[in-house]
Amino acid sequence: MGCVASTAKEPGGNRRWPSNIGEVSVYVPGLRIPKPLDFSQPLSDRLSRSLVERLTALRSRVVIMVGQEAPSFTRSRRKSVAQHGGSTKADLQQALEDYLPVLLGLVTEGNPLQQSVQFGWVNQQDDIEETCIFSAWYEVLSVLHLLALLSLLQANLLLIPKISTDGYQPKVSDENKRASIDVLLKAAGYLDYAVQHVIPQLSTESRTLPVDLSVGVLRALCLQALGQSVDIQLGLAIDNTKATLAVKRRLACEMVKYWQQAQDNIMNVPLGNSWVEKHQLFIKWKYVEAKAAAYYYHGLILDEGDTEKSHGIAVAALQAADEYLKESKKAAEAFNMASPVSRNPPAWGTMKFLSEKIPKDTSCRVHINTDLYTYGKIMETAPTLPDFALALKPDEYNLPPVDPCWVKENLNKTGKSFDRQLEVQVEQLPQVEICN
Repeated sequence: MGCVASTAKEPGGNRRWPSNIGEVSVYVPGLRIPKPLDFSQPLSDRLSRSLVERLTALRSRVVIMVGQEAPSFTRSRRKSVAQHGGSTKADLQQALEDYLPVLLGLVTEGNPLQQSVQFGWVNQQDDIEETCIFSAWYEVLSVLHLLALLSLLQANLLLIPKISTDGYQPKVSDENKRASIDVLLKAAGYLDYAVQHVIPQLSTESRTLPVDLSVGVLRALCLQALGQSVDIQLGLAIDNTKATLAVKRRLACEMVKYWQQAQDNIMNVPLGNSWVEKHQLFIKWKYVEAKAAAYYYHGLILDEGDTEKSHGIAVAALQAADEYLKESKKAAEAFNMASPVSRNPPAWGTMKFLSEKIPKDTSCRVHINTDLYTYGKIMETAPTLPDFALALKPDEYNLPPVDPCWVKENLNKTGKSFDRQLEVQVEQLPQVEICN
Protein backbone atom coordinates (compact mmCIF):
# COMPACT_ATOMS: atom_id res chain seq x y z
CA MET A 1 0.00 0.00 0.00
CA GLY A 2 1.13 3.57 -0.65
CA CYS A 3 2.44 5.51 2.35
CA VAL A 4 1.45 9.17 2.80
CA ALA A 5 3.57 11.79 4.52
CA SER A 6 2.47 15.40 4.85
CA THR A 7 4.23 18.48 6.11
CA ALA A 8 2.29 21.28 7.76
CA LYS A 9 2.51 24.85 6.56
CA GLU A 10 5.44 26.81 7.99
CA PRO A 11 6.60 30.41 7.55
CA GLY A 12 9.25 30.72 4.89
CA GLY A 13 8.39 27.38 3.31
CA ASN A 14 8.62 26.34 -0.32
CA ARG A 15 5.32 27.79 -1.48
CA ARG A 16 5.18 30.50 -4.12
CA TRP A 17 2.37 32.84 -3.09
CA PRO A 18 2.45 36.08 -5.08
CA SER A 19 0.49 38.97 -3.63
CA ASN A 20 -0.70 40.06 -7.09
CA ILE A 21 -1.36 37.85 -10.13
CA GLY A 22 -2.23 40.68 -12.50
CA GLU A 23 -4.83 40.39 -15.27
CA VAL A 24 -6.90 37.23 -15.27
CA SER A 25 -9.02 35.93 -18.13
CA VAL A 26 -8.53 32.26 -17.17
CA TYR A 27 -8.00 31.59 -13.48
CA VAL A 28 -5.13 29.22 -12.72
CA PRO A 29 -4.41 28.03 -9.16
CA GLY A 30 -0.80 28.20 -8.02
CA LEU A 31 1.56 25.66 -9.60
CA ARG A 32 2.56 22.68 -7.48
CA ILE A 33 6.34 22.28 -7.29
CA PRO A 34 8.06 18.86 -7.25
CA LYS A 35 10.59 18.22 -4.50
CA PRO A 36 14.11 17.09 -5.49
CA LEU A 37 14.51 13.33 -5.65
CA ASP A 38 17.47 11.01 -6.17
CA PHE A 39 16.17 7.73 -7.59
CA SER A 40 19.43 5.95 -6.76
CA GLN A 41 18.54 5.60 -3.08
CA PRO A 42 15.39 3.48 -3.52
CA LEU A 43 16.21 1.90 -6.89
CA SER A 44 19.97 1.43 -7.15
CA ASP A 45 19.75 -2.29 -6.41
CA ARG A 46 16.67 -2.83 -8.54
CA LEU A 47 17.40 -1.02 -11.80
CA SER A 48 20.40 -0.40 -13.98
CA ARG A 49 22.53 2.62 -13.23
CA SER A 50 21.76 4.17 -16.61
CA LEU A 51 17.99 4.06 -16.06
CA VAL A 52 18.25 5.38 -12.50
CA GLU A 53 20.39 8.27 -13.71
CA ARG A 54 17.98 8.99 -16.54
CA LEU A 55 14.96 9.11 -14.22
CA THR A 56 16.85 11.39 -11.83
CA ALA A 57 18.03 13.72 -14.61
CA LEU A 58 14.62 14.02 -16.25
CA ARG A 59 12.83 14.76 -12.99
CA SER A 60 15.56 17.15 -11.79
CA ARG A 61 15.10 19.12 -14.99
CA VAL A 62 11.39 19.48 -14.20
CA VAL A 63 12.12 20.45 -10.58
CA ILE A 64 14.52 23.22 -11.62
CA MET A 65 12.26 24.61 -14.34
CA VAL A 66 9.11 24.70 -12.22
CA GLY A 67 10.98 26.25 -9.30
CA GLN A 68 12.37 28.99 -11.52
CA GLU A 69 9.30 29.71 -13.59
CA ALA A 70 6.37 29.29 -11.16
CA PRO A 71 6.47 32.93 -9.97
CA SER A 72 6.45 34.33 -13.51
CA PHE A 73 3.77 31.90 -14.70
CA THR A 74 1.33 33.04 -12.02
CA ARG A 75 1.92 36.67 -12.92
CA SER A 76 0.03 37.20 -16.19
CA ARG A 77 0.48 40.88 -16.83
CA ARG A 78 0.66 41.82 -20.48
CA LYS A 79 4.14 43.25 -20.11
CA SER A 80 5.43 39.82 -19.08
CA VAL A 81 3.68 37.88 -21.82
CA ALA A 82 6.49 38.19 -24.30
CA GLN A 83 9.12 37.32 -21.72
CA HIS A 84 7.45 34.41 -19.95
CA GLY A 85 4.58 33.21 -22.14
CA GLY A 86 6.42 31.46 -24.92
CA SER A 87 9.57 29.39 -24.85
CA THR A 88 9.83 28.84 -21.08
CA LYS A 89 6.34 27.36 -20.82
CA ALA A 90 6.94 25.27 -23.93
CA ASP A 91 10.27 24.07 -22.53
CA LEU A 92 8.66 23.00 -19.27
CA GLN A 93 5.89 21.21 -21.12
CA GLN A 94 8.50 19.40 -23.20
CA ALA A 95 10.41 18.46 -20.07
CA LEU A 96 7.26 16.90 -18.59
CA GLU A 97 6.51 15.07 -21.83
CA ASP A 98 10.08 13.69 -21.89
CA TYR A 99 9.82 12.54 -18.27
CA LEU A 100 6.38 10.91 -18.43
CA PRO A 101 7.15 7.91 -20.74
CA VAL A 102 10.15 6.93 -18.60
CA LEU A 103 8.14 7.39 -15.39
CA LEU A 104 5.40 5.14 -16.75
CA GLY A 105 7.77 2.19 -16.61
CA LEU A 106 7.25 2.22 -12.85
CA VAL A 107 3.47 1.77 -13.17
CA THR A 108 3.34 -1.04 -15.70
CA GLU A 109 1.11 -3.85 -14.54
CA GLY A 110 2.85 -6.17 -12.14
CA ASN A 111 5.86 -3.94 -11.59
CA PRO A 112 6.83 -4.35 -7.91
CA LEU A 113 8.44 -0.90 -7.93
CA GLN A 114 5.17 1.05 -8.11
CA GLN A 115 5.36 1.90 -4.40
CA SER A 116 9.13 1.83 -3.92
CA VAL A 117 9.77 5.57 -4.41
CA GLN A 118 8.41 8.41 -2.29
CA PHE A 119 7.43 11.33 -4.52
CA GLY A 120 7.01 14.74 -2.91
CA TRP A 121 5.29 17.89 -4.18
CA VAL A 122 4.72 21.32 -2.67
CA ASN A 123 1.00 22.08 -2.63
CA GLN A 124 -0.61 25.44 -3.29
CA GLN A 125 -4.31 25.00 -2.44
CA ASP A 126 -3.96 22.77 0.63
CA ASP A 127 -3.18 23.77 4.23
CA ILE A 128 -0.60 20.99 4.18
CA GLU A 129 2.51 22.43 2.56
CA GLU A 130 3.91 19.20 1.14
CA THR A 131 2.44 15.82 0.29
CA CYS A 132 4.80 12.86 -0.16
CA ILE A 133 3.43 9.48 -1.22
CA PHE A 134 5.08 6.16 -2.01
CA SER A 135 3.25 5.79 -5.30
CA ALA A 136 4.35 6.23 -8.90
CA TRP A 137 0.70 6.78 -9.84
CA TYR A 138 0.70 9.83 -7.54
CA GLU A 139 3.63 11.16 -9.57
CA VAL A 140 1.75 10.51 -12.84
CA LEU A 141 -1.28 12.35 -11.45
CA SER A 142 0.90 15.29 -10.41
CA VAL A 143 2.51 15.47 -13.86
CA LEU A 144 -0.88 15.48 -15.65
CA HIS A 145 -2.15 18.16 -13.27
CA LEU A 146 0.87 20.33 -14.04
CA LEU A 147 0.44 19.80 -17.80
CA ALA A 148 -3.20 20.90 -17.48
CA LEU A 149 -2.29 24.04 -15.53
CA LEU A 150 0.35 24.95 -18.12
CA SER A 151 -2.36 24.74 -20.79
CA LEU A 152 -4.67 26.96 -18.73
CA LEU A 153 -1.84 29.46 -18.31
CA GLN A 154 -1.29 29.46 -22.06
CA ALA A 155 -5.00 30.10 -22.61
CA ASN A 156 -4.90 33.00 -20.16
CA LEU A 157 -2.01 34.60 -22.04
CA LEU A 158 -3.85 34.16 -25.35
CA LEU A 159 -6.97 35.83 -23.91
CA ILE A 160 -5.28 38.90 -22.42
CA PRO A 161 -6.21 41.75 -24.82
CA LYS A 162 -3.29 43.29 -26.65
CA ILE A 163 -2.86 46.62 -28.43
CA SER A 164 -4.03 46.09 -32.00
CA THR A 165 -2.07 47.15 -35.06
CA ASP A 166 -4.67 49.81 -35.87
CA GLY A 167 -3.90 51.50 -32.55
CA TYR A 168 -7.39 51.16 -31.14
CA GLN A 169 -8.47 49.67 -27.81
CA PRO A 170 -6.69 46.43 -26.80
CA LYS A 171 -8.49 43.35 -28.08
CA VAL A 172 -8.16 39.60 -28.47
CA SER A 173 -7.70 38.48 -32.06
CA ASP A 174 -9.96 35.81 -33.56
CA GLU A 175 -6.84 33.71 -34.11
CA ASN A 176 -6.06 33.80 -30.39
CA LYS A 177 -9.67 33.04 -29.50
CA ARG A 178 -9.70 29.91 -31.65
CA ALA A 179 -6.25 28.86 -30.43
CA SER A 180 -7.35 29.29 -26.82
CA ILE A 181 -10.31 26.94 -27.37
CA ASP A 182 -7.90 24.24 -28.55
CA VAL A 183 -5.67 24.80 -25.53
CA LEU A 184 -8.59 24.79 -23.07
CA LEU A 185 -9.95 21.53 -24.48
CA LYS A 186 -6.45 20.05 -24.22
CA ALA A 187 -6.33 21.05 -20.53
CA ALA A 188 -9.76 19.50 -20.00
CA GLY A 189 -8.47 16.29 -21.60
CA TYR A 190 -5.58 15.99 -19.12
CA LEU A 191 -7.91 16.61 -16.18
CA ASP A 192 -10.64 14.27 -17.36
CA TYR A 193 -8.13 11.46 -17.90
CA ALA A 194 -6.65 12.06 -14.45
CA VAL A 195 -10.04 11.72 -12.78
CA GLN A 196 -11.27 8.80 -14.85
CA HIS A 197 -8.13 6.68 -15.16
CA VAL A 198 -5.32 7.74 -12.81
CA ILE A 199 -6.95 8.40 -9.44
CA PRO A 200 -8.65 4.95 -9.48
CA GLN A 201 -5.15 3.40 -9.77
CA LEU A 202 -4.10 4.84 -6.42
CA SER A 203 -4.44 2.52 -3.47
CA THR A 204 -7.02 3.45 -0.84
CA GLU A 205 -4.28 4.67 1.52
CA SER A 206 -2.73 6.78 -1.21
CA ARG A 207 -6.00 8.54 -1.98
CA THR A 208 -5.39 10.97 0.87
CA LEU A 209 -4.57 13.54 -1.77
CA PRO A 210 -4.04 17.26 -1.24
CA VAL A 211 -6.84 19.67 -2.12
CA ASP A 212 -4.95 20.57 -5.31
CA LEU A 213 -5.48 17.02 -6.63
CA SER A 214 -8.91 16.31 -5.14
CA VAL A 215 -11.56 15.06 -7.53
CA GLY A 216 -13.66 18.17 -6.85
CA VAL A 217 -10.89 20.58 -7.86
CA LEU A 218 -9.88 18.54 -10.93
CA ARG A 219 -13.47 18.29 -12.16
CA ALA A 220 -14.08 21.99 -11.48
CA LEU A 221 -10.99 22.92 -13.52
CA CYS A 222 -12.10 20.61 -16.34
CA LEU A 223 -15.61 22.11 -16.41
CA GLN A 224 -14.14 25.61 -16.14
CA ALA A 225 -12.09 24.94 -19.29
CA LEU A 226 -15.21 23.72 -21.11
CA GLY A 227 -17.30 26.67 -19.89
CA GLN A 228 -14.73 29.20 -21.02
CA SER A 229 -14.46 27.46 -24.40
CA VAL A 230 -18.21 27.89 -24.91
CA ASP A 231 -17.94 31.51 -23.77
CA ILE A 232 -15.40 32.13 -26.55
CA GLN A 233 -17.63 30.31 -29.05
CA LEU A 234 -20.52 32.58 -28.04
CA GLY A 235 -18.34 35.64 -28.55
CA LEU A 236 -17.45 34.43 -32.04
CA ALA A 237 -21.14 33.82 -32.77
CA ILE A 238 -22.00 37.35 -31.61
CA ASP A 239 -19.48 38.71 -34.11
CA ASN A 240 -20.91 36.50 -36.89
CA THR A 241 -23.85 38.17 -38.61
CA LYS A 242 -25.08 34.79 -39.84
CA ALA A 243 -25.42 33.31 -36.35
CA THR A 244 -29.07 33.19 -35.25
CA LEU A 245 -30.50 34.09 -31.86
CA ALA A 246 -31.31 30.41 -31.37
CA VAL A 247 -27.64 29.47 -31.79
CA LYS A 248 -26.53 32.17 -29.36
CA ARG A 249 -29.17 31.17 -26.79
CA ARG A 250 -28.14 27.53 -26.99
CA LEU A 251 -24.46 28.39 -26.44
CA ALA A 252 -25.33 30.66 -23.52
CA CYS A 253 -27.54 28.01 -21.89
CA GLU A 254 -24.86 25.34 -22.32
CA MET A 255 -22.36 27.72 -20.73
CA VAL A 256 -24.64 28.05 -17.69
CA LYS A 257 -24.70 24.27 -17.25
CA TYR A 258 -20.91 23.95 -17.43
CA TRP A 259 -20.40 26.67 -14.84
CA GLN A 260 -23.17 25.30 -12.62
CA GLN A 261 -21.49 21.89 -12.61
CA ALA A 262 -18.11 23.53 -11.94
CA GLN A 263 -19.62 25.37 -8.97
CA ASP A 264 -21.22 22.17 -7.64
CA ASN A 265 -17.79 20.54 -7.63
CA ILE A 266 -15.71 23.40 -6.22
CA MET A 267 -18.17 24.24 -3.45
CA ASN A 268 -17.72 20.75 -1.99
CA VAL A 269 -13.97 21.29 -1.68
CA PRO A 270 -12.82 22.29 1.83
CA LEU A 271 -11.30 25.74 2.01
CA GLY A 272 -7.58 25.01 2.23
CA ASN A 273 -6.31 28.56 1.77
CA SER A 274 -6.80 31.71 -0.29
CA TRP A 275 -6.18 29.92 -3.62
CA VAL A 276 -9.25 27.72 -3.08
CA GLU A 277 -11.41 30.63 -2.00
CA LYS A 278 -10.32 32.65 -5.03
CA HIS A 279 -11.07 29.68 -7.30
CA GLN A 280 -14.58 29.45 -5.84
CA LEU A 281 -15.13 33.17 -6.35
CA PHE A 282 -13.95 32.94 -9.97
CA ILE A 283 -16.40 30.15 -10.79
CA LYS A 284 -19.23 31.98 -9.01
CA TRP A 285 -18.47 35.11 -11.05
CA LYS A 286 -18.45 33.26 -14.38
CA TYR A 287 -21.59 31.32 -13.47
CA VAL A 288 -23.49 34.56 -12.83
CA GLU A 289 -22.15 36.06 -16.08
CA ALA A 290 -23.32 33.01 -17.99
CA LYS A 291 -26.82 33.34 -16.54
CA ALA A 292 -26.93 36.98 -17.63
CA ALA A 293 -26.11 35.93 -21.21
CA ALA A 294 -28.59 33.04 -21.22
CA TYR A 295 -31.51 35.08 -19.89
CA TYR A 296 -30.75 37.88 -22.33
CA TYR A 297 -30.94 35.68 -25.43
CA HIS A 298 -33.87 33.71 -24.02
CA GLY A 299 -35.69 37.00 -23.47
CA LEU A 300 -35.02 38.19 -27.02
CA ILE A 301 -36.45 34.97 -28.47
CA LEU A 302 -39.50 35.08 -26.19
CA ASP A 303 -40.09 38.69 -27.26
CA GLU A 304 -40.53 37.48 -30.84
CA GLY A 305 -43.87 35.95 -29.78
CA ASP A 306 -47.12 37.71 -30.65
CA THR A 307 -49.00 37.35 -27.38
CA GLU A 308 -49.14 39.55 -24.32
CA LYS A 309 -48.02 36.62 -22.20
CA SER A 310 -44.87 36.00 -24.28
CA HIS A 311 -43.96 39.69 -24.10
CA GLY A 312 -44.42 39.67 -20.33
CA ILE A 313 -42.23 36.61 -19.90
CA ALA A 314 -39.66 38.16 -22.23
CA VAL A 315 -39.49 41.27 -20.06
CA ALA A 316 -39.08 39.09 -16.96
CA ALA A 317 -36.20 37.24 -18.63
CA LEU A 318 -34.50 40.48 -19.66
CA GLN A 319 -34.92 41.92 -16.20
CA ALA A 320 -33.29 38.77 -14.80
CA ALA A 321 -30.43 39.24 -17.27
CA ASP A 322 -29.98 42.81 -16.09
CA GLU A 323 -29.95 41.74 -12.42
CA TYR A 324 -27.43 38.98 -13.11
CA LEU A 325 -25.24 41.45 -15.00
CA LYS A 326 -25.20 43.76 -11.97
CA GLU A 327 -24.48 40.78 -9.70
CA SER A 328 -21.63 39.65 -11.97
CA LYS A 329 -19.90 43.00 -11.56
CA LYS A 330 -20.01 42.59 -7.79
CA ALA A 331 -18.79 39.00 -8.12
CA ALA A 332 -15.89 40.14 -10.30
CA GLU A 333 -14.91 42.73 -7.71
CA ALA A 334 -15.03 40.13 -4.93
CA PHE A 335 -12.83 37.79 -7.00
CA ASN A 336 -10.26 40.47 -7.78
CA MET A 337 -10.06 41.67 -4.18
CA ALA A 338 -9.52 38.15 -2.81
CA SER A 339 -5.90 37.19 -2.15
CA PRO A 340 -3.84 37.01 -4.27
CA VAL A 341 -5.32 40.17 -5.76
CA SER A 342 -5.96 40.41 -9.49
CA ARG A 343 -7.67 42.66 -11.99
CA ASN A 344 -9.88 42.34 -15.03
CA PRO A 345 -8.25 42.81 -18.43
CA PRO A 346 -9.87 45.35 -20.78
CA ALA A 347 -13.41 44.24 -21.66
CA TRP A 348 -13.70 42.04 -24.74
CA GLY A 349 -15.84 39.29 -26.24
CA THR A 350 -19.21 38.22 -24.90
CA MET A 351 -19.36 40.40 -21.81
CA LYS A 352 -18.15 43.53 -23.57
CA PHE A 353 -21.11 43.21 -25.93
CA LEU A 354 -23.65 42.21 -23.28
CA SER A 355 -22.58 44.90 -20.81
CA GLU A 356 -23.77 47.42 -23.36
CA LYS A 357 -26.78 45.56 -24.78
CA ILE A 358 -28.50 44.11 -21.72
CA PRO A 359 -29.25 47.43 -19.90
CA LYS A 360 -30.27 49.10 -23.17
CA ASP A 361 -32.56 46.35 -24.44
CA THR A 362 -34.09 45.69 -21.03
CA SER A 363 -34.95 49.34 -20.58
CA CYS A 364 -36.35 49.52 -24.10
CA ARG A 365 -38.59 46.44 -23.72
CA VAL A 366 -39.91 47.54 -20.33
CA HIS A 367 -40.70 50.99 -21.75
CA ILE A 368 -42.47 49.58 -24.81
CA ASN A 369 -44.62 47.27 -22.71
CA THR A 370 -45.26 49.70 -19.89
CA ASP A 371 -48.87 50.31 -20.96
CA LEU A 372 -49.61 46.58 -21.00
CA TYR A 373 -47.51 45.38 -18.11
CA THR A 374 -46.66 46.97 -14.87
CA TYR A 375 -43.91 45.50 -12.72
CA GLY A 376 -46.62 43.91 -10.62
CA LYS A 377 -47.93 42.00 -13.63
CA ILE A 378 -44.53 40.77 -14.76
CA MET A 379 -43.59 37.33 -13.41
CA GLU A 380 -41.88 37.59 -10.06
CA THR A 381 -39.38 34.93 -11.01
CA ALA A 382 -37.46 34.55 -14.25
CA PRO A 383 -38.70 31.90 -16.69
CA THR A 384 -36.94 28.55 -16.75
CA LEU A 385 -34.07 28.39 -19.19
CA PRO A 386 -34.18 25.77 -21.95
CA ASP A 387 -32.25 22.60 -21.15
CA PHE A 388 -29.83 21.74 -23.95
CA ALA A 389 -27.51 18.74 -24.05
CA LEU A 390 -23.86 19.68 -23.57
CA ALA A 391 -22.05 19.41 -26.88
CA LEU A 392 -18.46 20.28 -26.01
CA LYS A 393 -16.25 17.51 -24.60
CA PRO A 394 -12.65 17.41 -23.39
CA ASP A 395 -10.03 16.40 -25.94
CA GLU A 396 -9.36 12.68 -25.82
CA TYR A 397 -6.11 12.01 -24.02
CA ASN A 398 -4.16 8.80 -23.49
CA LEU A 399 -0.88 8.25 -21.71
CA PRO A 400 2.11 7.89 -24.05
CA PRO A 401 3.74 4.47 -24.56
CA VAL A 402 6.29 3.39 -21.97
CA ASP A 403 9.81 4.40 -22.99
CA PRO A 404 11.66 1.55 -24.81
CA CYS A 405 14.48 1.74 -22.25
CA TRP A 406 12.33 -0.41 -19.96
CA VAL A 407 12.09 -3.31 -22.41
CA LYS A 408 15.48 -4.80 -21.46
CA GLU A 409 15.54 -3.44 -17.94
CA ASN A 410 16.02 -5.70 -14.92
CA LEU A 411 13.11 -5.51 -12.49
CA ASN A 412 14.66 -7.17 -9.46
CA LYS A 413 17.82 -8.58 -8.02
CA THR A 414 17.45 -11.88 -9.87
CA GLY A 415 17.94 -10.01 -13.11
CA LYS A 416 14.71 -11.06 -14.80
CA SER A 417 13.96 -8.76 -17.70
CA PHE A 418 10.60 -7.86 -19.13
CA ASP A 419 11.41 -10.04 -22.13
CA ARG A 420 12.15 -13.03 -19.90
CA GLN A 421 8.95 -12.51 -17.92
CA LEU A 422 7.00 -12.56 -21.14
CA GLU A 423 8.81 -15.72 -22.20
CA VAL A 424 7.90 -17.41 -18.91
CA GLN A 425 4.27 -16.37 -19.29
CA VAL A 426 4.18 -17.76 -22.81
CA GLU A 427 5.77 -21.03 -21.68
CA GLN A 428 3.09 -21.40 -19.02
CA LEU A 429 0.25 -21.05 -21.49
CA PRO A 430 -1.62 -24.35 -22.18
CA GLN A 431 -0.46 -26.03 -25.36
CA VAL A 432 -3.04 -26.45 -28.07
CA GLU A 433 -2.73 -29.34 -30.50
CA ILE A 434 -3.59 -28.55 -34.08
CA CYS A 435 -5.35 -31.38 -35.88
CA ASN A 436 -5.07 -31.71 -39.60
